[in-house]
This record gives sequence, structure tokens and C-alpha cells, in this order.
Amino acid sequence: MEKIVSLAKRRGFVFASSEIYGGLGGVYDYGPMGVELLNNIKAQWWQKMVREREDIVGLDSAIFMSPKIWVASGHVAGFSDPLVECRTCHTRSRADHLLEDIGVQADEKMSVEEVNGIFSANKEKIKCPKCGGKDFTEVKLFNLLVKSNLGDFSSGNNDPVYLRGETCQGIYVNYKNVLDSMHPKLPFGIAQIGKAFRNEITARQFIFRTREFEQMEMQYFTAPEEDMNEYDKLKEYRFAALLELGIKEENLKWHKHENLVFYAKEAYDIEYKFPFGWAELEGVHARGNYDLTQHGKGSGENFEYFDQQKDRRFIPHIIESSAGVGRLFLAVLSDAYDEEEVDGEIRSVLRLPKHLAPVKVAILPLSKKEELSAIARPIFDTLKKHFVVSYDETQSIGKRYRRQDEIGTPYCITVDFESLNDKAVTVRDRDTMKQERIAIEKLPEYLKGKFE
Repeated sequence: MEKIVSLAKRRGFVFASSEIYGGLGGVYDYGPMGVELLNNIKAQWWQKMVREREDIVGLDSAIFMSPKIWVASGHVAGFSDPLVECRTCHTRSRADHLLEDIGVQADEKMSVEEVNGIFSANKEKIKCPKCGGKDFTEVKLFNLLVKSNLGDFSSGNNDPVYLRGETCQGIYVNYKNVLDSMHPKLPFGIAQIGKAFRNEITARQFIFRTREFEQMEMQYFTAPEEDMNEYDKLKEYRFAALLELGIKEENLKWHKHENLVFYAKEAYDIEYKFPFGWAELEGVHARGNYDLTQHGKGSGENFEYFDQQKDRRFIPHIIESSAGVGRLFLAVLSDAYDEEEVDGEIRSVLRLPKHLAPVKVAILPLSKKEELSAIARPIFDTLKKHFVVSYDETQSIGKRYRRQDEIGTPYCITVDFESLNDKAVTVRDRDTMKQERIAIEKLPEYLKGKFE
């Protein structure tokens, strides 16, 4: 994990937010390489969930929404984590995480009384992560919604506005708008990629658990009797999509939720084997009709769907898939990171799937001499119309190869002095390190073939 975190900063993938001011816990910035990889991951998800599906449409709902939405959804009353405080140094921690550290599981659906009982039974083994103390307060619930003062111009306003804690509520409250404007027939889905915010007690494990993050969610609306059939199909579809993304199957597994929330019919997580262990990568859940029912009650709107063929009305049931972009980003990095010995040295390389690589092709003139630049620059200008291309002429060719290996660039093109005569260049493959001499005029066609 330390090697991945180090590479992420060194090569411009991930930076600690506000680092020059000491950082801001649980918040990260994505650098030049990181934002390219992030966009490629999101583009792949959008391709699979919207563009290849006639039954799913896209949405981009606002981050700020009426506070009534969060009351109706149950977030104001119940969107909480179990908190304990060290009486010695006053560090606050999640009780379930401290239990997890000693190998004891406390399910997120447990009541505060249940968690408190488990915590008390194991208190002799639990240590404060900061000072090592063993004296903790009782477990209490801490609400995760992030409050804002948006539009609050008076000190007497007692109705807080929240940054959204999840993106799916924006889908639920737009259900009727999509139904009335697009006229889809059940079953149909609404997909969205967007920011969410949670006041995490202890953000940890790099970008795995953060206070500001992006979600990729799809809510699928079905007839009541069809939801579990569609649920099984969605499970299969999402697992296959992760494999298509390039994640190794041996690093994925299903985990069934045993302690469900009261409205859920079934819930599974796809877990990934991160460097710190197995953890949730994506959730696929059958939610029943709870969400639309709650927003119908809260807003006074009628959320019933009229089935003309069967001449009946009902509130659709919902199945969902929900993935954190940051978690998927970390899984892709972890899956791709590799080390091997080459000529007595350790080569670090990101074996990213080609379609995810931040830079597809690097142009590397052997030296800064003008005659080589005169050949290399036109190659760069031609290829950048088709691929994300990097131009690098600093340091030795060996060091430049290593730099490109560490950001996962599939192909490096070296322009050398022979290129002046034979009008050809050397193309180096990232994974095999084999080199091939290719005519300059054939490069676009050659590389398109490689990526296709």
C-alpha cells in the first residue's frame, strides 16, 4: 500500500488536498495523471450503464437539494455511524472500525445498543489509535450528513441545508420528471455520476474512505413481481463489467449482507482484495418500494406507475448498483501495480488496461537536438488527434522509459538519429519491453490497431 501511495503522489495521480496548509483529513485532489485515469474509469462505466443500454438514461442532479428530501429519506434521523471518544486524548473513532482492527465484526445495521454491548465485551483488547489508551466513552451515534448555510441570511434560521450524502436521492426525486419527459416503459433505469459528502468520523486507508467522493449509481425501476429477476441480472451484469474494466477475477468476490435494513429484500457487495484486505467495491441492492413511497409521502406527489397492458397502478420497486469512483480508482491501481527485476534493477510498472491508461503514447526524441525535434514534433501533432500523447525529452532515455512505465503508458516511440535516414521510429511495448521499428507514415494505423 505504501508503494502505491508513494507512486500516486510522485507521478501525479493523487495529492493530499490543501497539502501546503497541512492538509485536510479525508480529502484528496486528483493530479494530471489521476484525472485522466478517473475520467477513463467514469467513461467506461457510462458506456456500460447508459450508452449500451436502451433501458437506462442519464441524469446529473444538483448537490444541494431541499432539506425535506433528507428528512423523507431517513437520513436526518438515521444516517449515522457509531462513535466513541478516547477519554485520555479525546480522539474520536468509529467503534466498528476499532472492533474490526481486533478481528471482531460489528455490522453497520446493528443498533447502537448492540454495538455498545460488543464494544464493552472487548474493551480490554481495544486501543486508541492515537495514544494507545483503553478508556473510552460509551458508543453514540454520529450523523454523517454535512450541514451548510446555503442561503441562510438570518441567525434565526433553524432549517439546515445539507451537502448530499449520496447521489441516489437526486434520482428518486427526479423519477416523475424522467417518466413524464422520456416516457420510458418499465423496467427502466436512471444513472448518475456525481459528488457526495459524508462527515466521516475517521477517514482512512488513503482514498478508500474519504469525506468528499464521487459515486456512480444506477437505480432501476421494476414491477413488484419482477424486481428479484432483474436483481439477479444486474448482479451478473455488474460483475462482468468490472472484469471488462480489467480487474482480475481472483481479486473479486461476492459478500451477502446478513443484517438487512428493514425495507431491503436482498443486498450483496462485490468486494475487492485491496492491499489492506477484502473490502466493498460496489453494492448491488434490492430496495423494494421504500424510496418512492417515502418521497411520495414527503412531497404529496403520486409516484404510482400506470401499467396500460395490465390496467393497474403500483409504486415501482427499485434495484440499484452503487460504486465509489475513488474505490474503483484504487482497485485499478492496486490491480495494475507490478515490480520486476530488469538488468539488476527493480522496474515499477502500472500494467493498466490500455483503454484506462492516462497517457496512451509517449514521444521520446533520443536527444534535444533540433534535427530530432523536427521529426518528433510533427509525430506528436499527428498522434494527439487520435490519442492522449506525452512529449518528453528530459533526462536519459532509460529514465524516461521508467517514468512512462510508472504511469502505465502502453507505448513509447523513440525518435533516434537513424530516423533521419529511414523515416522510421522505434515503438516499445510497456509490458514486454520489446521494440519494433515502424515507418513514421504508418504510425497512426499501427497504433489504432494495437488499441482496437
